[in-house]
Amino acid sequence: MTEQAVRNANVMERSKVRIVAQIGMLGALAAVLMSYLKFPLPFLAPGFYEMDFSEIPVLLGAFTMGPVAGVLIELIKNLVHLLIQGTKTAGVGDVANFLMGCAYVVPAGIIYRLGGKKTRAHAVIGMVAGIVCTVLAACFLNAFVLLPAYGKAFEMPVEAFVEMGAAIHPSVNSLFRFAVLIVAPFNLFKFTIISLIVLLIYKRIRVILRTI
Repeated sequence: MTEQAVRNANVMERSKVRIVAQIGMLGALAAVLMSYLKFPLPFLAPGFYEMDFSEIPVLLGAFTMGPVAGVLIELIKNLVHLLIQGTKTAGVGDVANFLMGCAYVVPAGIIYRLGGKKTRAHAVIGMVAGIVCTVLAACFLNAFVLLPAYGKAFEMPVEAFVEMGAAIHPSVNSLFRFAVLIVAPFNLFKFTIISLIVLLIYKRIRVILRTI
């Protein structure tokens, strides 16, 4: 092996170590945000839906290192959160958070990283695509998988969710309408706010991540 080849191998090894370290660091930061910086939005959804900012480090990682890194950060975030606070939802909320996070960061990361030049326009398009995917996934999964599983775990009838939704939006009269009129607006609001924050801070954070 030539001296240049050895040098290139060392550079690649250091790059891999840096990426692993950044994934772990961003995952831990996301877990802290998820655990300690959250609050309900009673004007949009029942209290078990909480606004948090944990997807900010996840999206930053997906933009900087790619969508696979984003999924790994999302996974670490939820595992660390479980270690810190445990689960109050029999694991349903944690699975939901992971799935919604992936629905957001994967398309955003793919479009930004693989869509040509890494420009502000690609970032915006990626985030819009991520928001749309998340809202659609949230509606489908909540209506047909997550809310029924949550109800079964806590022996709550479907009508209980419908009643909670109707207290916020009188047109809610079924689990599907709960998903469309409660879950969709909540996720649209949440991930739009996250996208705007990332758009404001990404350039500065990208420089920091590249130097770690």
